[in-house]
Amino acid sequence: MSKPLKIMLIITLVSILTMGFAVTGCSSNSAPSTQGTGVGNLAPDFQLDNLEGESVSLSDFRGKPVMLNFWATWCHPCVSEMPDIQSVYEEQSAEGLVILLVNMGGTSPQVKEFLQNHNLSLPVLLDTTQAIAQKYNIRWIPTTFFIDKDGIIQAVKFGAFPNKEAIESDLNKIIP
Repeated sequence: MSKPLKIMLIITLVSILTMGFAVTGCSSNSAPSTQGTGVGNLAPDFQLDNLEGESVSLSDFRGKPVMLNFWATWCHPCVSEMPDIQSVYEEQSAEGLVILLVNMGGTSPQVKEFLQNHNLSLPVLLDTTQAIAQKYNIRWIPTTFFIDKDGIIQAVKFGAFPNKEAIESDLNKIIP
């Protein structure tokens, strides 16, 4: 191997290693200063209307653990996990857990009818323009974020939960 080729190989390896460390970073116990949608980031704040037309912000719930679920009424995997989310909501909301379901694209009458037809009483926020879904980089639904009391994302689940125990497993990351 020629000397210029060896030098180029070394430079390439150093660049890859350096970029790898820059992307993955180092873990620390300090609170992140950057908003983002990855684990360890401060969850981006947003404001949406609930089914009653009242404005709700994610920051309204600072100090409480939040399970934030993006879904749609036409999404079969979303529908399949709803009874388990309802069960967790009934059992743990009185203990301080906040569950927010962000419906993507539906109207208040459509979502109310869906909830009634499926015997659900979950708190739903309407992302009619899907601007918040874009802010959270939602590429498939359902997607669920587990946000601790300090607003830090501790877990992200892509796809439907197979059962209530799977939800509770991720909740353990945000509930002390």
